[in-house]
Amino acid sequence: MNVRTIGAVLAGATLGLVATGVSAATLDDIKAKGFIQCGVSQGLPGFSTADDAGEWTGLDVDYCRAVAAAVFNDPKAVKFTPLSAKERFTALQSGEIDLLSRNTTWTMTRDTSLGLNFTGVTYYDGQGFMVRKDLGVASALELSGASVCTNTGTTTELNVADYFRANNMDYEIVAFEKADEVVQAYDAGRCDVYTTDASGLYAQRLKLTNPDDHMVLPEIISKEPLGPVVRQGDDQWFNINKWVLNALINAEELGVTSANAEEMKGSDNPAIKRLLGTEGAYGEAIGLGNDFAVQAIAATGNYGEIFDRNVGPDTPLGISRGLNALWSNGGIMYAPPVR
Repeated sequence: MNVRTIGAVLAGATLGLVATGVSAATLDDIKAKGFIQCGVSQGLPGFSTADDAGEWTGLDVDYCRAVAAAVFNDPKAVKFTPLSAKERFTALQSGEIDLLSRNTTWTMTRDTSLGLNFTGVTYYDGQGFMVRKDLGVASALELSGASVCTNTGTTTELNVADYFRANNMDYEIVAFEKADEVVQAYDAGRCDVYTTDASGLYAQRLKLTNPDDHMVLPEIISKEPLGPVVRQGDDQWFNINKWVLNALINAEELGVTSANAEEMKGSDNPAIKRLLGTEGAYGEAIGLGNDFAVQAIAATGNYGEIFDRNVGPDTPLGISRGLNALWSNGGIMYAPPVR
């Protein structure tokens, strides 16, 4: 290797370090401003919605609060930015938000071409169809010739195209940027069908003039693993968000709840001791306190508590755990262990 080559290698390495230093400052920036800026939906009941006082609630919101609790020991150290499906990725890429927690499907294209990383799955979903009961159909296979309302900038348009083409059916797409525009158009009769993730159908159905006049058809036509997203290039921030989610899931499996998180720190179970920071230095490994999971769980509850409070059987959405049950209870919700 000649002097010129060595110089180029060293220069490249220096540039790489500088770039890494710049991109890896998310946690420092967040601590400096004192809060996390979290991107959420413009209003999806059960997942992220604001009341008249501007107070945000929902499964996606609770995840943001859990991260804030892990970082600041304060679940209120978070501000929310409502974003349309079209705006969400640009807002994250530009640094307008630190974290996107907005019913967003993890796909290969999004994971590899947008400069973003999905931190895990908070809700396993699938795309479905909602129609008026008086339309007289019982299956999506009876929708040939239908007009279909949906959002622009989502995976739903491609899924609809694939499904109708595969079943040799004609259709007309009627797309809008904002979710509420889609709901209003469907409610006003501008289309025959409303399609989005099944969880979204149950949520948006509550906004219709006469919710009981509408039904969700049985077909699920896609895999829609929904999860939080961060920018690529900052492994520390990526790991923080990933392991807060894993902690919430592991906590449910281990019986650690918002009510007993502090008490369980005295457990003799090695898995609980590692999760709650009384054994090992797992929090320090990601730049947080070793009790980061205790703070997150105490603030929002474990994954099961979050699910039940926001979208579960005793809420207006009335969604059963299904695939989102723990792997040990017939679902596929599963987190790597803390060890």
